[in-house]
Amino acid sequence: MAEIVLNVEVREKTGTGNAREVRRAGKVPGVLYGGDKDPVAIAVKSNEFRKALYTGKLLGHLVTLKYGKETQPVIAKAVDMHPVTDEPWHFDLYRVDEHQQITIDVPVHFAHQETAPGLKRGGNLAVVLHTVAVSCSADSIPEEIVVDLEGLEIGATIRVSDLKLPAKVSTALDPELVVASIAGSKTETAAEGEEGEAAEEAGEE
Repeated sequence: MAEIVLNVEVREKTGTGNAREVRRAGKVPGVLYGGDKDPVAIAVKSNEFRKALYTGKLLGHLVTLKYGKETQPVIAKAVDMHPVTDEPWHFDLYRVDEHQQITIDVPVHFAHQETAPGLKRGGNLAVVLHTVAVSCSADSIPEEIVVDLEGLEIGATIRVSDLKLPAKVSTALDPELVVASIAGSKTETAAEGEEGEAAEEAGEE
């Protein structure tokens, strides 16, 4: 089951005015969606919500919603932050069955950037996909998808088909879709261009 537990309160009212009242009371307003039930307006104490959010295991993960003695597995799909204070402002939770098959975005992380030959030579890692949509059971959502850059040179391209997904995790993305590539630096690209021009001129003489 999920590691994070959110103790929620049900909001009797909705709307902008109520949301302001909730925030003044030191809570974060949210909405619980999904399943065959109607949406429910809820709230969580701000300090508890921040603590859960900053673990990095709230958004996009299976968590436990607790209301009194009742518990419900949910997915935290969206958290809005205040543009000035960067405090949690609103959140959306979705009801799920613990073993339900879902589609969700998982972050992509790149390992061994410091030792990748192409990057050591001055190349740049051009990331196209920062997340990848995967299909898996709600209780088996991977924390991340790791791309190993070990041994990759300038010009290397990582595609969806190159990703190593955990067991029972799949993606419907085009296998040829580019996830990232190692591009040459501007200096190196310019130098290669000059070398090419020099070779052409030599061939003309």
